[in-house]
Amino acid sequence: MSEVGNGKIAVVTGAGGTLCSAMAINLASQGYKVALLGRSLDKLKKVEEIILAEGGIAISVGVDVSDEASVIAAKDTVEKELGVCTVLINGAGGNQNDALTNITEYDERELLDDGSVKGFFNLKMDIFNSVIQINTMGTVIPCFVFGRSMAANKQGSIINIASMNSYRPLSKVGAYGIAKAGIANFTQWLAAYLAPANIRVNAIAPGFFLNDRSRKIMFEADGSHSARAKNVLSHTPLKRFGEAPELLGCMNWLISEEAAGFVTGIVVPIDGGFLATSGI
Repeated sequence: MSEVGNGKIAVVTGAGGTLCSAMAINLASQGYKVALLGRSLDKLKKVEEIILAEGGIAISVGVDVSDEASVIAAKDTVEKELGVCTVLINGAGGNQNDALTNITEYDERELLDDGSVKGFFNLKMDIFNSVIQINTMGTVIPCFVFGRSMAANKQGSIINIASMNSYRPLSKVGAYGIAKAGIANFTQWLAAYLAPANIRVNAIAPGFFLNDRSRKIMFEADGSHSARAKNVLSHTPLKRFGEAPELLGCMNWLISEEAAGFVTGIVVPIDGGFLATSGI
């Protein structure tokens, strides 16, 4: 095991997911003590077992990142068992089917609310709002709670997880798009605010990466690409989806004081060229 991260503590929210579990496992392999935070302890425990089997140190902590009291309780557990967080990865979030349209432009049938189409005007606003809350406040609150101790120690690195929606609105995902656009802005704001505390704040914006949810959207039952997948790949110059390990180089660069000590307030797209082409 590398000594690079010895004595440092990483907190990873959404650590049971495909992308953030890879980040957590990589941090542990460098010697970081890793706190795995998320709603599903079962998923977290699977990641914890991998880390422990490889000789690393990790704990799993159940938390609702959009609830301040829940995050404060998680922070107390982390600081008691591991110490004060020096690296915070805000990966918790996600989307819900009831916040998605199944059309890409207005259709009069959505006013009938008969189920023939699901457009903006027959979405469930409480679900729409919950997607915004988990993706925005689910990042703000961990920064607020863990950042307080980091500021007191005058050191730290925060990485938020943005999206292609941070740069341009993607069809069907209005609530998620609002949230991820907000994450990019918040990252810049917080970076400027926390600079005197010697805390750097940056974001990674994954393009189209495969995880359990996206596989269901991007592939048909027979394993062929869905219409959505074909559309995505036609706008991605590298003509493939991203894989979780392809985020690790950027993460490790951003948390390194030696390599990125003068880097703060940026959002780094890792997107196979998606933002570089209009598709025309």
